[in-house]
Amino acid sequence: MDAPAPLRRGWTTGACATAAAKAAFVALRTSAFPDPVTITLPGGQRPAFALARGEFVAGGAVAGVVKDAGDDPDVTHGALVLATVRPLPKGSGVRFRAGPGVGTVTRPGLPLPPGEPAINPVPRRMIREALDEVAPAGADAEVEIAIPGGEVLAERTLNGRLGIVGGLSILGTTGIVVPYSCAAWIDSIHRGIDVARASGLGHVAGATGAASEAAVRGLHGLPDVSLIEMGDFVGGMLKYLRRHPVERVTVAGGVAKMTKLAQGMLDLHSKRGAADMAALAALVGDAGLGERVRGANTVAEAFALAPGLGEAIAAGAWRVAAGVLDDPGIALEVVVFDREGRLMGRAGFAPSAAHAPSSPRKRR
Repeated sequence: MDAPAPLRRGWTTGACATAAAKAAFVALRTSAFPDPVTITLPGGQRPAFALARGEFVAGGAVAGVVKDAGDDPDVTHGALVLATVRPLPKGSGVRFRAGPGVGTVTRPGLPLPPGEPAINPVPRRMIREALDEVAPAGADAEVEIAIPGGEVLAERTLNGRLGIVGGLSILGTTGIVVPYSCAAWIDSIHRGIDVARASGLGHVAGATGAASEAAVRGLHGLPDVSLIEMGDFVGGMLKYLRRHPVERVTVAGGVAKMTKLAQGMLDLHSKRGAADMAALAALVGDAGLGERVRGANTVAEAFALAPGLGEAIAAGAWRVAAGVLDDPGIALEVVVFDREGRLMGRAGFAPSAAHAPSSPRKRR
């Protein structure tokens, strides 16, 4: 049997915006749009992009590149990324504007201050460097990035929760999209924690899905900014919180995901492994009931057979999560919910030291 073909890589919105901006800037200087247009990525690669649009407009030029995310299920795959470039007086440098479909930052804690267009620092640097390739003495231009339909696409991202309104973000640290790397999701987890900290919130709650998020919101009355959509990436969230602590952390999830966490898994995706039903059965005091749990088809069925499993799973998940945080200054809680949002188990707030410290750790 033939081995499966490797997944095809793609390009970030930042790389596409850079290519479009360079093409428009070249057109302003030469009256011709380069097609394809070549840019330099942060890692030194030199990809070429075909133009989907190139025309002169009043006071400037506009070029467009269609985003190709490769085999990654990216919401912006196939989107048109437009750059409108207008000349500025000498010494102005490169200035950025958010066009239609690109958001604006409204909350502190992100890499850009409130009021700035959501064009992240690395794409900004890539665009500046691409324009400076064309104008070695230094480019002086206004660069407006737009993504038609970006406002609708942004509804499928975490931008609204992060305080980015009006559209998408222009992202990318390498310029390359690695299929199923989930880098954008993990970055959103980090940015959500940053926004919560900058907003002065001392309690964040990471949830594995919509049901557990709604349940933990109701349990604690938390605002949106406190809620972190961690999905399967509980390890990524906890490791970031270890470096960027808050006073209280709640980990919330369904019975299956929290069982995996209790059994030591920090990536809760199904492809990383299934819950150990034998280990789950060992938590049941009654031998006969334990055998029935061992033979259950799903964790949900096991919990239905032995509802008391919830407290044991919450306690086990707490120990694993506390071992990652390992900071007595962070109080950790784990809550386990069923699919209807009913509380099945809870390990209450306690200092998340993996072992009793000899002295309090210095706060970071």
